[in-house]
Amino acid sequence: MDAKITLLPGDGIGPDIVAETRKVLDVVAVKYGHSFSYTEQLIGGIAIDETGVALPEATLGACLNSDAVLMGSVGGPKWDDPRAKVRPEQGILGLRKGLNVFANVRPVKVFDALADASPLKSERVKGVDLIILRELTGGIYFGSPQGRDVGENGRFGYNTMIYNEVEIRRIVEIAFDLARKRRKKVTSVDKANVLATSRVWREVAQEVADENPDIEYEVVLVDAMAMYLINKPAAYDVVVTGNLFGDILSDEASMITGSLGMLPSASLGLPGTPGLYEPIHGSAPDIAGKGIANPLATILSAAMMLRSSLDLDEEAMAMETAVSQVLAAGHRTADIAKSGEKTVGTTAMGDLVIEALG
Repeated sequence: MDAKITLLPGDGIGPDIVAETRKVLDVVAVKYGHSFSYTEQLIGGIAIDETGVALPEATLGACLNSDAVLMGSVGGPKWDDPRAKVRPEQGILGLRKGLNVFANVRPVKVFDALADASPLKSERVKGVDLIILRELTGGIYFGSPQGRDVGENGRFGYNTMIYNEVEIRRIVEIAFDLARKRRKKVTSVDKANVLATSRVWREVAQEVADENPDIEYEVVLVDAMAMYLINKPAAYDVVVTGNLFGDILSDEASMITGSLGMLPSASLGLPGTPGLYEPIHGSAPDIAGKGIANPLATILSAAMMLRSSLDLDEEAMAMETAVSQVLAAGHRTADIAKSGEKTVGTTAMGDLVIEALG
């Protein structure tokens, strides 16, 4: 395969972790007979410094002309002025809109070697391997009208939650496609006992489920799901929900693993459009350039990229297996190490993954 990949290192530790991930991808390409070509572009704070905008036209153009996009992280104290008209986060929002990615895929997998790092008891998190699939471009965050005003009872704000059949169907269909490659179970989360929006969501989701009888399907109310993620997280495979609920539940689920430094993500659109892949952690400017950042979430994001955008399942599995082997051998970066445990740096961790790839 010849694949064009746009790299967006961004700010903070972004350049460090993207560089290590590119090294791993190059080894995968050689091992499996592929050719990966890269273009590196600006986004976020560094783009503001060099061009005045968080998402330059050249960056969006390169992304649209690629097979997939791999991003590091954006932001930092330098650009945190709340009065600023241009902010690094505008780059991410603009990129999502420009690529028309509407499905945020966030895997939550507990590696056996890191089970003790979870705030939950290790026996409760053992075997956890689920995906939170969040609708990304609709719902209450984007519904109209929204705003604020002053009335007889003082200040008030209002937002509108809207979902149409097309938006619901396309995200639920992705959930079933993902489940078919995994353990064949989909859980749809809503609040249909209260919200009219959720009742439409449930109707459409059930129609998609009826079209996919080979996949186990269930519905769970969002308040119950918040409890079940803590009580029995290993019971779930693919969990699909709207923008607001997905925002909250995915952050809750991320803490099951005990380290944000281990969690990848993908934002996907319609078939044939480039996917956006990135770790869920922040830019960690306090450790940028020090060679101690954990590159594993970005490496795992690249594995998702191989599987979802390039249809390279075997290669993706090889990368994920290599990460598991490195952790099982006891290698740790500072963020996932216990007190007094020996640690390795960013470059060394990347090299260890390459060694495990053979």
